[in-house]
Amino acid sequence: MDEEITNDEDGQPARPRGVYWLPNLLTTGALFAGFYAVVAAIDLHFENAGIAVFVAMIFDGLDGRVARWTHTESAFGKEYDSLSDMVSFGLAPAIVTYQWGVARIAEYGPVWRRLGWLVCFFYAASAALRLARFNSRLATRDKNYFEGLPSPSAAAVVAALVWLVSDRTNIGLPGLILAFIVTACAGALMISRFSFHSFKQVDLGARVRFPHILFVPLAFVLLAVWPPVTLLLTFGGYALSAPSIWAYRKLRRRARGPTPHA
Repeated sequence: MDEEITNDEDGQPARPRGVYWLPNLLTTGALFAGFYAVVAAIDLHFENAGIAVFVAMIFDGLDGRVARWTHTESAFGKEYDSLSDMVSFGLAPAIVTYQWGVARIAEYGPVWRRLGWLVCFFYAASAALRLARFNSRLATRDKNYFEGLPSPSAAAVVAALVWLVSDRTNIGLPGLILAFIVTACAGALMISRFSFHSFKQVDLGARVRFPHILFVPLAFVLLAVWPPVTLLLTFGGYALSAPSIWAYRKLRRRARGPTPHA
């Protein structure tokens, strides 16, 4: 792709403006995975749809890091990444849940059907609002925390749940209600004010104790044996972490009682 060469205020050649192919190629991979998740759900291949959302997460995690490592960050890349996130982590999980759950819950009556697709729309709208808030506060936000559950993590909870139950033909009305409650909660957490750790302050090159290294092969073993269960517990635990910390602090303050005035 051709790049436009401009001069800065001193007349010196400035950095070329254009689209950097490597990070945007990874973003395109995330977008394709999200699109494939939708197609797989339409074809009733829900296991493939759930896996595709996690593939999109891998590409989404790589594009920004590659852009920083290669010093190829750009305004275009940020906007493209945001649009890709909306497809892969906003629309795709909502459509996958709709295709999987609404047709089944509709068997219990039209009211359940309406509630089902309203939950799916609520999730998609929450993802859009979450991304818009993230982009509008990009310059002032604390990089150690996310305000609201990140959309990839919310998508992971929904995708892992659908993946887990994809081979079960009948989970009954209670199971369907639980699935839609989880989807609605994932959407609500995205637009909440809870602070979620970003883990960007973690130093991957720091020394750790030897027993801690054992968690790495253990995680791979669990992921290989029970992938949907492991992913659901991991991202579900992350989704519940911020509300749990908030509730613990609230109860702790209440237990201490009011602070006496001097």
